[in-house]
Amino acid sequence: MQKEKAIKLFEDKKIRVEWVSDEDKWYFSVVDVIQVLTESKRPRKYWSDLKKKLNNEGSQLSEKIGQLKLISADGKRYKADVADTEQLFRLIQSIPSPKAEPFKLWLAKVGYERIEEVENPELAIERALETYLKKGYSKEWINQRLKTIEVRKELTDEWNERGIEKGIEYAILTDEITKAFSDMTTKQYKLFKDIKKENLRDNMTNLELVLNMLAEATTTEISKEKKPKTFDESKEIAKSGGTVAGNARREIEKKTGKRVITKENAKTLRIGRTKEIKQ
Repeated sequence: MQKEKAIKLFEDKKIRVEWVSDEDKWYFSVVDVIQVLTESKRPRKYWSDLKKKLNNEGSQLSEKIGQLKLISADGKRYKADVADTEQLFRLIQSIPSPKAEPFKLWLAKVGYERIEEVENPELAIERALETYLKKGYSKEWINQRLKTIEVRKELTDEWNERGIEKGIEYAILTDEITKAFSDMTTKQYKLFKDIKKENLRDNMTNLELVLNMLAEATTTEISKEKKPKTFDESKEIAKSGGTVAGNARREIEKKTGKRVITKENAKTLRIGRTKEIKQ
């Protein structure tokens, strides 16, 4: 079962979701949805009580709710109750909330947009551009960031071709690339930038993004040429690709006398953009 992890925003509030390609449907975190609809400070307790209420009423809805591993506040993934769009529509009927109708419209929109993006991938890029602009990033930075998405997709397509499993194996190979490029693991890199569950690339400067792209693009090209048959072979290729970018980074640092890997993160990058706009 192939899954695509994401976070969707409803009225600027995060809802963890996953696209399960084998079923062609989104799955939404039930607790996140309940928190948005009820604004409860204890959404898990609300959901627990609601499940009991539904069972007492003879509803089989709660029994059909599945589980997927979703990222939590500590950055780790834990099993959580999830529901597809149809199940959520039924669940919303049991939750008194003035946000119920707007949320139903939002659910329908999310599903429709996904179908559009599958048929026309350019729409996904356009929506990503719009999202980053709203967050306050500069157009120059956004252009680099969108390019990293394209380069990353080419790399993961290559990994998929070589039988690499999504999830833990993707994470291990990405970590090898990151270590060779930055001299830090992904976790250390995030700690250095003072971020936790945020996307690392969303917190990179233009130069960091360029070198990250060089690392991943090189890894893709080496893999295509060598056609690795085992995970260990792909791991060595990931190191090689990252090392190319790591050597470029060190050469830049030697010439400029400044570190390429900086503590700048999304917050400082956007603050810089805000100052630029005000001037």
